[in-house]
Amino acid sequence: MHCEPPDMVCETKIVAAEDHEALPGAKKDALLAAAGAMWPPLPAAPPPEPQPLGGAEDEGPPEGRGVYIREFRPAEQEAARRIFYDGIMERIPNTAFRGLRQHPRTQLLYALLAVLCFALTRSLLLTGLATAALLGLRYYYSRKVVLAYLDCALHTDMADIEQYYMKPPGSCFWVAVLDGNVVGIVAARAHEADNTVELLRMSVDSRFRGKGIAKALGRKVLEFALVHDYSAVVLGTTAVKVAAHKLYESLGFRHVGSSDRYVLPGMTLSLAERLFFQVRYHRYRLQLREE
Repeated sequence: MHCEPPDMVCETKIVAAEDHEALPGAKKDALLAAAGAMWPPLPAAPPPEPQPLGGAEDEGPPEGRGVYIREFRPAEQEAARRIFYDGIMERIPNTAFRGLRQHPRTQLLYALLAVLCFALTRSLLLTGLATAALLGLRYYYSRKVVLAYLDCALHTDMADIEQYYMKPPGSCFWVAVLDGNVVGIVAARAHEADNTVELLRMSVDSRFRGKGIAKALGRKVLEFALVHDYSAVVLGTTAVKVAAHKLYESLGFRHVGSSDRYVLPGMTLSLAERLFFQVRYHRYRLQLREE
């Protein structure tokens, strides 16, 4: 099974500069000022109790002073993998059941199968059991495909975040830190061939959602794009939840298309998968400057 770095969580492309170095101070300040105008700051966290700083110095505020975003460190590999894994596993029931609403042809097929079952058996009980079996198969194949996708991801880029995102020019990986703990992740990966960058792996620990962390992570990638003179940001996602799409729109992204033929890494495209697993791939774009 061939595993490309998977794109299920979220991807963003940005027209990129040639290297990963910062721009001259005046230009960088101007770009960041523009970013501040495009994306107003998030509400400030309430002031905490004063706490000792401890011995080691660290970027960002000390523990207890709210969430802050900084670059990934190798010691956070397992924490980042856990947040990514948990976020993707949540997709299983959403894809199997809530995602069915995005596929009217599949709904019609299942309805016809239920009617056929009733016509043959004249039994509401057997018809109900047949319908439950169809939904059960959707869950089984959604889980099968998602686990295969995770296996690919955890053995490619998420196996060595430092090597895959922190070392290549034009790529980076950030973590959201709260009270010394990693609670969110996001990545950016450049493509020199078309001068673009992808926003990948955005995920927030379910215990800390609703606090603006995902939006702050998204802004970090957009600021990265401005500083490195990328011209556009585009992302792709298979997310079913409306909240995910509203997040992208709140960051300034525009929906530019969708496809029902997207193939996730790990899919076998067997008849059973095509019958009981469907996913819709959405594309978004944020233009930062004219090409």
